[in-house]
Amino acid sequence: MSAKPYSQACENNKQPILAILRQVYQPAQTVWEIGSGTGQHACYFAEHLPHIHWQATDRAVNLDGIRLWQAEAGLNNLLPPLALDVTDPVWPCNSIDALFSANTLHIMSLAEVAIMFARLAEYLNDQALICLYGPFNYQGQYTSPSNANFDVWLKNQNPVSGIKHQEDILALAGAAGCRLEADYAMPANNRLLVLKKSV
Repeated sequence: MSAKPYSQACENNKQPILAILRQVYQPAQTVWEIGSGTGQHACYFAEHLPHIHWQATDRAVNLDGIRLWQAEAGLNNLLPPLALDVTDPVWPCNSIDALFSANTLHIMSLAEVAIMFARLAEYLNDQALICLYGPFNYQGQYTSPSNANFDVWLKNQNPVSGIKHQEDILALAGAAGCRLEADYAMPANNRLLVLKKSV
């Protein structure tokens, strides 16, 4: 059997993120996760939020690793992972109750982020809550030297990636009918943005 993929970052940030998700995702609903990566977050959050059905998604190449984590977790509220690239013209759903994504926006180009919000405008149910975790710039400035160094590293891997400006994210969200509900400071110079879809 293949070894499960592993992310130390997921282990480091899962508890602080969970503390916020407990407040945000209170009603029983299905939460879609964009960019589930290894699948560690999906399993941890599903275990600690048993009233939630967790829908992991990622590009097809990552689904086998997610399945390994889910098989070991054995949780009834973990739905089988789905193949999804945010630029796909049609997503594998009819609607989305709530959405979570961690450490994905800085991997995407700004054009891809714009496409993601355009799709969310179509698929998100009214009053749906979105939680976006990761590093963001504010007023055109890095929030720490480590984030500045991380941004250089990201751009060396892919010139179109990089830490996004919070103001750009809010503008794209606003065009999709979503407004900022909360902006939480998180460990390691990260943030967690909570957005709400409102028609």
